[in-house]
Amino acid sequence: MSRPAVSDGAVSNKTRFHMKHFLTLLLSVLLLAGCSPGPGPTENVSTPPPSPPPVDQSVFAPVQLPKDEPEPDPRQETIDRLIRSERTDILVGQLFFARCPGNDYGGEIAADYLLGGYLLFGRDFKDKSAQEIKDQISVYQSANHLPMLIGVDEEGGTVVRVSSNSQLREKRFPSPQKLYNQGGLEAVLADCREKDALLRSLGINVNFAPVADLSANPRDFIYDRTLGRGAEETGAYISAVVEQMETDGIGSVLKHFPGYGPNKDTHTGSALDTRPLETFRTEDFLPFRAGVAAGGGTTAVLVSHNVIQAVDPDRPASLSPAVYQILREELNFNGPALTDDLAMKAVTRYAEEQGQCPAVLAIAAGCDMVVTTDFQTQIPQVLAALEDGTLSRDRVEEAAARVLNWKYDLGLLS
Repeated sequence: MSRPAVSDGAVSNKTRFHMKHFLTLLLSVLLLAGCSPGPGPTENVSTPPPSPPPVDQSVFAPVQLPKDEPEPDPRQETIDRLIRSERTDILVGQLFFARCPGNDYGGEIAADYLLGGYLLFGRDFKDKSAQEIKDQISVYQSANHLPMLIGVDEEGGTVVRVSSNSQLREKRFPSPQKLYNQGGLEAVLADCREKDALLRSLGINVNFAPVADLSANPRDFIYDRTLGRGAEETGAYISAVVEQMETDGIGSVLKHFPGYGPNKDTHTGSALDTRPLETFRTEDFLPFRAGVAAGGGTTAVLVSHNVIQAVDPDRPASLSPAVYQILREELNFNGPALTDDLAMKAVTRYAEEQGQCPAVLAIAAGCDMVVTTDFQTQIPQVLAALEDGTLSRDRVEEAAARVLNWKYDLGLLS
């Protein structure tokens, strides 16, 4: 019996049914096998995009540009070169601001002892013309290994080494106290400019001034040399004068740290200051602080021979490590610290009792430059102290560096 005929549409529908069933089974198998099948003809199966690679975070870090080399400091390079290259005896000689011998051999003596400076007194100016003084200072400078500090005490008033000679100035410079009382700070600064110009014209580069001590009592030994005012007014005066002297190219010396106060004259004997340390901090230190803050590298500080009971009851201030520590740490002073004249009785008696050289004691304590008449005896003693270890090479180099920095800032070293 014959089968009935099947139409083309029926065959096509049946074929499509079987193909769809087959593809469904194939997709199930592929999914079970963990594969990602491509899209079939009957449905759009999209494949998820691959995960992006991890981001390199270093590309977002700030760019490290090469650092510029610091500009060379010609001042420091000069000082370092001198400290490295100079002989020990030359460095030791730089630590002495010697009283000028006052004879025709001053140049030879300065060269023999390699002195850092000469301090001139009244006898060095007496009856001499300005040209004679310039010629004499020129001899000192040309004879020495390194340019010298040439200093003088020209405070005005009772202490005038230069203007006491009428050939150099018709009248003596008046005291700052008198000027201040008459015309205030303006009068003081006008006088300062005239004084600085005179000193420079003679070849002098350091004035041992201004006096930063406080005194309001006319009976005090130091009173006439002070401003005669309180700490605030004196501080303003010191600041202004130090700035003016720096502008004029004259080295200033603040004296007499830590403050002379009511004490007696240490030229003739020892003086004990019994005031509490707090008094110094709230009063006497203030003018010195003002001067240190106002001064650049052209300012030094001179330390007195008074015994400060609250700081060091056993030693004169000029020989006391504790006093120099206060100057460095509390007043932040980095320049040269000088002693008052080591020939004064307040120091010579103490040194004799200890059986030691005053200059060795002062340098070991923290002084950078000693002022003394007896340098021809004391320089060999300092060299001997270096040999036997009483003084360290580091201490001498530190002191010499401060002296050389002072000279550099005064334009004496190129």
